[in-house]
Amino acid sequence: MSTRPHSPSLQARSRHFRAKLQRIERGRDRWALRWQALLSCIDLAILAFFLLGPYLRSGPTYLIIDYAIAVWIAGELFARAIAAPSFATFLKRPMTWVDLFILATLLFPEALFNFAFLRIMRLWAISNSALFRVILLRAGCGHLQDVIRAVINFLVFLFVITGFVYTSFFYNRQGGEGFVDALYFTVATVTTTGFGDITLPGTLGKLTSVVTMIVGISLFVRLAQAVVRPYKVRFPCPQCGLQRHDADAVHCKACGQVLNIPDEGS
Repeated sequence: MSTRPHSPSLQARSRHFRAKLQRIERGRDRWALRWQALLSCIDLAILAFFLLGPYLRSGPTYLIIDYAIAVWIAGELFARAIAAPSFATFLKRPMTWVDLFILATLLFPEALFNFAFLRIMRLWAISNSALFRVILLRAGCGHLQDVIRAVINFLVFLFVITGFVYTSFFYNRQGGEGFVDALYFTVATVTTTGFGDITLPGTLGKLTSVVTMIVGISLFVRLAQAVVRPYKVRFPCPQCGLQRHDADAVHCKACGQVLNIPDEGS
């Protein structure tokens, strides 16, 4: 009679694989952080390719790299879908839809080039990763989390608008002139300087200018608030759910609940 141990069932292997993915996505141990660091380096390389896209478009290997990145992002989406508590939760995440749009622009670069500016939002995903927070804490910059995140949000908005303006109004200009003009217009509009030497034609151009000014000013205010307000830690109160507290708080200021805020320096 055979005494060979039974191999793990497919369901058990699936649970183990899902637990590994969840550990990579949200873990704080050394093994998880190493994986997160590797994935962040790949994300930064992809981001560099996106930023250099206008200069590399005519190269023979552009489409090869483009489709290779598409395969990678599709794999990331599949892994995040498995690691999510439910498929509905996965679909509710903003980065899921951003990555789906990015994937579409990579698979159909000629038809969807007008949406390529969304690729810069990969930087926003990096800034919201667990690894990013751990690096700031270990570098002794935990108190600058809100400021750095506000700066990154502003930069992401700046380059998203620049990308939209470039693809919609300056795409046919030679070399990097079109992108520089789009960046110049965006900065002048966000800062409400309005030199007027570069303007966007038509109704779409006017609406783009209005949205850029309104959202840009809002992000400026948000950045100023992050710089001047007292440093607080993010720790949800178990009683009332208040998210932000003083770093040395013992009780929640809203409900009086005793807090046990971890020491970020440990």
